[in-house]
This record gives sequence, C-alpha cells and structure tokens, in this order.
Amino acid sequence: MATAPSVSYSMTVRLELPAGGSAVSQITTVVESAGGHVTGLDVTASGHERFRIDVTIAATSTDHASAIVARLGEIEGVTLGKVSDRTFLMHLGGKIEMSSKHPIRNRDDLSMVYTPGVARVCTQIAEHPEDARRLTIKRNSVAVVTDGSAVLGLGNIGPMAALPVMEGKAALFKRFAGIDAWPICLDTQDADAIVEIVKAIAPGFAGINLEDISAPRCFEIEARLREALDIPVFHDDQHGTAIVVLSALYNALRVVGKEIADVRVVMSGAGAAGTAILKLLLAAGVEHAVVADIHGVVHSEREDLQGVDSGSVLRWLADHTNPDGVRGTLKEAVVGADVFIGVSAPNVLDARDVAAMAEGAIVFALANPDPEVDPADARQTAAVVATGRSDFPNQINNVLVFPGVFRGLLDAQSRTVNDSMMLAAARALADVVGEDELNANYVIPSVFNEKVSGAVADAVRDAARAAQEAQSAS
Repeated sequence: MATAPSVSYSMTVRLELPAGGSAVSQITTVVESAGGHVTGLDVTASGHERFRIDVTIAATSTDHASAIVARLGEIEGVTLGKVSDRTFLMHLGGKIEMSSKHPIRNRDDLSMVYTPGVARVCTQIAEHPEDARRLTIKRNSVAVVTDGSAVLGLGNIGPMAALPVMEGKAALFKRFAGIDAWPICLDTQDADAIVEIVKAIAPGFAGINLEDISAPRCFEIEARLREALDIPVFHDDQHGTAIVVLSALYNALRVVGKEIADVRVVMSGAGAAGTAILKLLLAAGVEHAVVADIHGVVHSEREDLQGVDSGSVLRWLADHTNPDGVRGTLKEAVVGADVFIGVSAPNVLDARDVAAMAEGAIVFALANPDPEVDPADARQTAAVVATGRSDFPNQINNVLVFPGVFRGLLDAQSRTVNDSMMLAAARALADVVGEDELNANYVIPSVFNEKVSGAVADAVRDAARAAQEAQSAS
C-alpha cells in the first residue's frame, strides 16, 4: 500500500533564490516530482535581486524528507538555508507545563498560597481526608503511567523514550476535557514494583490511566491496582480501544441493518486490545465471536492450550468465545463472517478474503500504520471499513474516549470504572452521529467534534452515579 505524504513528516526549508525567473515554480515541481507535497510558501525577506522563502513540505518519512531537501538544493540559483522538522519543533522543551491558578503578587498572596496560611488547609485535610478532592488539585488530576514497554508500534523503548507520548496524552486530557494529567514514566518493568509505586503516588490523583505497558503484565497490573485503590484505574490501550470499536460497530450495524446478537465477529489479535474488545463486545451482546492469533483460531482443544492455566488470557478467550467450534486459520475463519476486527499485524488478509465475508460485511482493520488489509481493497466488497489511520474515513481513535471517560469519572468522584460505564460511553459516542449524518464513511465522529467529550462524560458520570446509588442501597 502506497504511503501518502503526512504532516507527521513535515519540514520547513529556508531557501534564497533570484527575484525573477521560474525558481518558485521549479521548487513546487521538484517537491511534487519527488513524491512530496507543498503545504506552504512564505516570503520572509525580499530585495531587488534576491528574496528568501520558507517552503513547508509534507513527506512520507524522514529519509524521504531529506531526499526532497537535497533535490531543492540542486536547483540552479537556489541557496539552501535552515531546515526545520516541524514535529521536533513542537516537542522542543516538552509539550506541557504547570501554571498557577492564582497570581502571587505580594506577601499576602504568598502567605495564603504557601506558608503560613497553607498550614490551616493541611490541618483540615488531615482531620477530614475527604476534603482533599475539594481543596487540592486531586479533584481534577490523572496520572498517566507507563513503563515504556509497549509504546505505539515501537515496542519496548523504555521510560525516557516514552515520555513524549505521555506528554501528548496529558495535553489531550487538557484540550478535550480540561483535566490536569501528569506523565509518570517508571524506570522498572517489574509488575510488583509498578503496583507498589502507583499505590504510593495515588493519594495525589483522582484517577490512574495506564499506558503502553506490554501484555500480559498489563492485565495483572491493572487488576491488582483496581483491587488496591479507591480511585478508577483505566488501561487506555485496552478499554479506550474497546469503547471506540464498540461505538463504531453500533453505527456500522445500523448502516448494514444487522443486530449485534446476530452477527459473527472474527478478530485478529489476542493481546491487550483484542482481549478488552472481546470482553466489551460480549458484554454488549455479541454471541458469536471467534479470535485468531499467530497460531490460528483460538479454541479450547488447540494443542498449545492444553494444560494452560485457567487464569491466562488465552485460556479465557478459548473458554468464552468460538461457541461453534471453528478451527483453522484466520483466512478460513473470516469466510461468511459479518464483522472483521483486526488489532494485530499488517496484511494478514487481502481483497479475496474480504469478498468471502457475508453480504454487508464490516471491516475494522486497526493495525497502524499498515492495517491488516488494504482499506482500498476492503472497500471493493465490504459495506463499512474503518482503520486506525487519519488518512481514511472512520478513524478508530482513543482520543474520542479517554478524556470524556475520565471527565465523567472525576465529576462523579467514582472509585472505580466498570463495564456499565464503558458501555454507556460507547453508546453515547455512537449517538453523537445523528441519523441524518450516518453513512458508510461516517460511523464514528471526528475527534474535533465539539459534542464528543461532553456526551461521553455525561454518560459515564450518570452510569457511575447509578452504580454508587446501587451500592449504597445494597
């Protein structure tokens, strides 16, 4: 699948060139002929003989951008100047900062913000711990915690290299839900140590967002923290993905006129995201689900599952999916299937596999950047196609979910997050797409749709409060 130029590989190149002649048109021609795309031309200085121009180009990779810049430097009469990578410039010095909500202008302000006045507030919280939510940043704070073991598609790159992602996550929390999130990158990949560290820092936060922790440790860490803490613990790679997938599936089924209890779902990928998606789909009413991993379809009689501990994720999948006893490969399993969901590896299916699915097939190929099947190929016969990419319709993006989910949890002062809250989030996100807007290319709203975060937050808050009331009544 050909890769299109992307703003992720956007460079601004400063060039000096003759004031007359065809140098400007040559610049555009060179960039386009090299497979790039000119997104901006800005004159930054001008004289009678020469002028300076900043050319912004989108490329497909770092090497591609460098090759385009080299070609620009070969144009006769053009002098190559500073080259700036726009993505790196955005990260320069970090993407987030802490700021005070109150000005500290004089001694009176200092005495109230800090000593001696702050001691009265400390004493109040010591005597009434519940007031910490009212009198500190705790009420609006989330810790974004990682060990750097499964960052994006980069793998185990460690905590320091994971920091830009965690900063970005914190920036999105603030942008879409007004939440103060703090990146916490831990220099350990020991599950016991991670659990103890998060437990130790938890008093300063109203929620924990686990991020980019590899399976199967992520399952254990999340389960232990949920048991130990009185604040919600949410693993976005699992549950955020699951909520968006379910939401998109709700609307895709509306497009093709099928019911969730009737469709046969085939999934590629049995890791953290795949398992969470399956569990939420089952909670939503899916009755016919088949999962395949690198060894083929997961079923209770598979040789490599014999003797596997009943508490393992793969054993759970074998015991709770595939009620019809499907065997064989992924390609064999998708024949006649209504829905394919991929959270695994690129190019595991082709156009012929999609054509062999049921009429009105739904394909969610979510591996990034290269999906399980070329979306263009899938669209030849599938009724609805979604990916994890921003350059195709129907992007499955966790940003649609986690800010609103935590906004709702924090507003409800919830101590946990459960299936009912996640199902409510999925339904609310689906409902943002109105009946008059719904079509095969629009089953999930844009991340910049102003209704999204509020709709999800309201639904989660209501579900959390209902759970609290039910618990109080019991």
